[in-house]
Amino acid sequence: MASVDEADETDLGEAIDILLVEPNPGDTRLFEENFRDAKLMNAVHAVTDGKEALDFLHQRGAYGDAPQPDLILLEPQLPGTSGMEVLSELKNEPPLDEIRVIVLTSSEMGEEIVRSHGLEADEYIRKPVETEEFIDFVREVEDFWFAIVKNESDD
Repeated sequence: MASVDEADETDLGEAIDILLVEPNPGDTRLFEENFRDAKLMNAVHAVTDGKEALDFLHQRGAYGDAPQPDLILLEPQLPGTSGMEVLSELKNEPPLDEIRVIVLTSSEMGEEIVRSHGLEADEYIRKPVETEEFIDFVREVEDFWFAIVKNESDD
């Protein structure tokens, strides 16, 4: 994980690297702004399609120095290499299979579609549509991350 020199009591005390795989530039901007404003310390790295996501994860090409993310926010409907193909590769390739993945769904149907391909993510969260919903979304991601950190510290 990335290190952070300054952390206050409201932060987790340790930054996380988040890979956002999102084709919509407007949504990417909203995600980045809301994460920046949240108390969850993080570095958000954004890519727009599945090929870029896999290049980032395998540290290929322009992503040769990319950090391995702690968490991936994955839109399943991507141009080119789909989000489901990315998820399949993640779940079938150590050590990538250890990265936590939240699939961003537009509805309950989206979760069913991903699962119908025999794939499982760590979590499914409904993708915010309105700007106000992004605050709730960031809280859901923060709660998910707190649960992971708590479970790992209990081991």
